[in-house]
Amino acid sequence: MAESAKDQDYEILPNPTDLRSKVRELTPREAKKFDPVKAAEDALNRLSKHFGNWMENETAELLKAWEAMQADGPNDETLPPLFQAAHNIKGQALTLGFPLVGQVAASFCHLIEHLPSAELLPMDLTGRFVESIRAMVSEGAKDEHNKTGVELLEMLETVTAEFLKQFPQKNDDQ
Repeated sequence: MAESAKDQDYEILPNPTDLRSKVRELTPREAKKFDPVKAAEDALNRLSKHFGNWMENETAELLKAWEAMQADGPNDETLPPLFQAAHNIKGQALTLGFPLVGQVAASFCHLIEHLPSAELLPMDLTGRFVESIRAMVSEGAKDEHNKTGVELLEMLETVTAEFLKQFPQKNDDQ
């Protein structure tokens, strides 16, 4: 027998704030002159002076998670915060002007995602990833023009691929 709405657990969400009351409508003349792309670029330029600080904050979260893992070892409690910090860096690095750091974080996430269990995370390699991200952010190694950063990324990707060869990969289709 199908459950009725009264029998189901549910939550009623309130209507979101009507944002129309928060903004001023443009006059037709203003609307003709308004360029949303230029406005977005201008806003991004104003914010860009903070990007380095934001990456440093993300790196600090990664270091904090790494220190917790060093204290307690890799396990199901210490791995998620480390992964989340690396994943945040991976997702934000390009926007914040650090694409090379994003690639290192992506490789680190790949390593974590393909381990059969948290306890198998190689601490030496993990330390290299964390230190590489920290150093690249600190030194401003932002893109492929930084030869040392590119070489470091390539080395980490190669070592990660070699390490993961020992574990059979799960078939995502099943």
